[in-house]
Amino acid sequence: MEKKDKEMVDFIVTARKYKTQITKKFENRKAWKKPYQGDVIAHLPGTILEVVVKEGQAVKAGDLLLIHEAMKMKNRVVAPISGHVTLINVKGGEHISKNYLMVKIEK
Repeated sequence: MEKKDKEMVDFIVTARKYKTQITKKFENRKAWKKPYQGDVIAHLPGTILEVVVKEGQAVKAGDLLLIHEAMKMKNRVVAPISGHVTLINVKGGEHISKNYLMVKIEK
């Protein structure tokens, strides 16, 4: 069996240049996409304990939106921007996964 040589790529860390090979895991990774600033996304899987706001409600940056329990901690999820709540994608008692869109706020 003939071993195929992979192409070497350069990367620079603190002004030093290194050569490495790209792994399959790196090639197959999901591309990062910048989220919309009004999207409230779960950073950890967990359970929604309480939803405080309603769709159409005006909120200011820092207002409480919901309580999310993750890793036995109750987290207060607050509005990242001021605007109107256009979507509430969760309800009390619901289990959600990581990167789940919980609330959407439009300016």
